[in-house]
Amino acid sequence: MFKRNLIAAAIALAYAGPALAQDAELAKIREEIRQMKDAYEKRIQTLEKRLSEAEANAGKAETAASKAEQTAARAETATAQAASARSGENAFNPAVSLILQGTYARTSQDPNRFQITGFVPSGGEVGPPKRSFGLAETELNMTANIDPYFRGVAIAALAPEGGISVEEAYFQTLALPQGFTLRGGRFFSGIGYQNEQHQHAWDFQDAPLAYKTFLGNQLKQDGLQLKWVAPTDLFMELGAELSAGDQFPGSDRNKNGVGGSALFGHLGGDIGASTAWRAGVSYLKASPNARSYQDTDSLGGAVTNSFSGSAKLWAVDGVLKWAPNGNPRYNNLKLQGEYFRLKQDGRLTYDDTAQTVPQFGVTFTDSFVTDQSGWYLQGVWQFYPQWRVGYRYDALRYGTLSNGIVNNGLGPTAANFPVLANHSPTRNTLMLDWSPTEFSRVRLQLASDKSRRGVTDNQVFVQYIYSLGAHGAHKF
Repeated sequence: MFKRNLIAAAIALAYAGPALAQDAELAKIREEIRQMKDAYEKRIQTLEKRLSEAEANAGKAETAASKAEQTAARAETATAQAASARSGENAFNPAVSLILQGTYARTSQDPNRFQITGFVPSGGEVGPPKRSFGLAETELNMTANIDPYFRGVAIAALAPEGGISVEEAYFQTLALPQGFTLRGGRFFSGIGYQNEQHQHAWDFQDAPLAYKTFLGNQLKQDGLQLKWVAPTDLFMELGAELSAGDQFPGSDRNKNGVGGSALFGHLGGDIGASTAWRAGVSYLKASPNARSYQDTDSLGGAVTNSFSGSAKLWAVDGVLKWAPNGNPRYNNLKLQGEYFRLKQDGRLTYDDTAQTVPQFGVTFTDSFVTDQSGWYLQGVWQFYPQWRVGYRYDALRYGTLSNGIVNNGLGPTAANFPVLANHSPTRNTLMLDWSPTEFSRVRLQLASDKSRRGVTDNQVFVQYIYSLGAHGAHKF
């Protein structure tokens, strides 16, 4: 009996081991299922919470959009009301600024006898400033949007000797389609590169010799200008101007119609993140009539000569700017250059007022043809914040000048036209300037000027420029 019970117990133990192992495995599976279920429930809860928050945010965004639409509508209404109210007195205040400039000049030659020998005098303020301390032109600027369609600009030049002249005064459209802009009144022509910039924005105290010779320092147009900027990544600008043509190389013709015209085009873009460029070509045509200039005869007497005919000017310009990663605050480099070529074809009148009675007592008129050119190249390096140094080289080429009065032996000889003597002027200029802020600048400039035949004018200028009030950004 005992033996039989022992055998039964052994058999029970033999079957109980696998059963216990199976129960442990089942318990493990159940635990894993429970953990997975808890994890999924937590994830579902998280997703449901995110869904609820997203729905709430969407509601807020819709409310904000609705408020923005209401605000825009109110702003549009206010703009319309403001535009309609502009007709009232003091309805708006234009932006006003004042540019103060002055120099201290030391020259080895008399500024009053300045001359660019070999080229017909262009008039304008092309000579060096007076010696010692002197006040330069003070600019008074007023700009404002007239309405949603036009903008007005008026810039007056206050001469140090007294008197006021109009530097620029024009309207400009704001709402023409397809990238077009129309400007009318008096404005700096769009030809070349530096011509559109005001004097206080130049990198040197004075204009290059080519500007003094072919544009009378800076060309102003009384007329209309139409510009088009292409809707492309590459900057592309085309422009045309119709004017009275009364500025050099033209003259006041006292006639109806258009006296001068100009065409220009510019391309520009970026090279990487640090370099930007712009290049252009321009053409100017004028029809001067009795355009006069002063000279001296072979005896030293004063003579007034005049030219009538056609004048055609071609120009090529380019500028390259570099700054590390496009940030010019600490260091930057600017290279700039322009080339001009002027052709004139017409008739020259010698002593058209017949003042030199002891010598001739009559006027002489004959053909006059010129083909002359000039260029400059300059570089300006900001080597430290607020400090820049620059160098400019100017050169004019006498080219060809055919004076029929002299060639045909009418009486006056080459000695009676000293200002037209064969000479190709050059000039070397160095400058150092300090600009503590964008509103002030002090500049030291040294130059060796060989504009006059057989004479070198060593020049030292100290210039200050201060800007008061609102002032727009300068051009590229």
